[in-house]
Amino acid sequence: MDSAPTNTPPAAALTAVVVVAAGSGERLGYGMPKAKVPLGGDSILTHALRGVAAAGVARQICVAIPPGDPELRNLCETFAQELAVEGPQAPAPGVAVQLPAVTVVDGGASRADSVRAALAALQPEIEAVLVHDAARALTPEAVFHRVSRALAAGAQAVIPVIPVVDTVKTVEAAAADAPAPELVTGTAAREALRAVQTPQGFQLATLRRAHAAAATFDAGQAAAVTDDAMLVELLGVPVHAVRGASQSLKITTPLDLIIAEGLLEGPLGARWVEG
Repeated sequence: MDSAPTNTPPAAALTAVVVVAAGSGERLGYGMPKAKVPLGGDSILTHALRGVAAAGVARQICVAIPPGDPELRNLCETFAQELAVEGPQAPAPGVAVQLPAVTVVDGGASRADSVRAALAALQPEIEAVLVHDAARALTPEAVFHRVSRALAAGAQAVIPVIPVVDTVKTVEAAAADAPAPELVTGTAAREALRAVQTPQGFQLATLRRAHAAAATFDAGQAAAVTDDAMLVELLGVPVHAVRGASQSLKITTPLDLIIAEGLLEGPLGARWVEG
């Protein structure tokens, strides 16, 4: 789908990374926002922020957190202090990595609201934006680089994807007296299917235009939108795809957390294993 992975940051437009960290985390069962949940001795959000900084693509990191959450705000401030003292970890020996500004905003009732709040807080010189879920805390630096390179090559929108390996069926509700609750209506051609990950990259003007259009959606239309790329698709703008990574799993359930812990304990470290 694209060139071989590299851990060298691309030369690209002035880029911000929006980290969406306002989710409730109910399915993880910790009774706290997902971004606070511990992972390998730190929070999920801390791992996500370190990954963004290590990728070396961000002039600004803007984090959307649950409104009025002092713990997560303090966590972001601690991370900013860590960067100021230690600098971001270079992805490869001899590679210079810029020190990004860290901005924190209160997220909204929906993911789209949180992204819009972050977009409003970006520095005026920003030209491109990567929208990243904090729950994908172990995304390798090379995925950020592939997305950024596609933007630098002229894409207005680009997403990281991986092939779907499962057989996927479409279903409908079965009759009340049926032996099972759902009935299969078809089988999707998985060769054309891709599972979408983050960071999703956009020219900033394009994403702002897409969110401005989405602000007029009714409740049903808004609920049908599951990511920023879909908003851009609705504008008729082509969305390009680059290779994601299997370890960019979204930490949503207790099993996901166990897998993420295992990746962190692996001999090579999660961010360096592509697959």
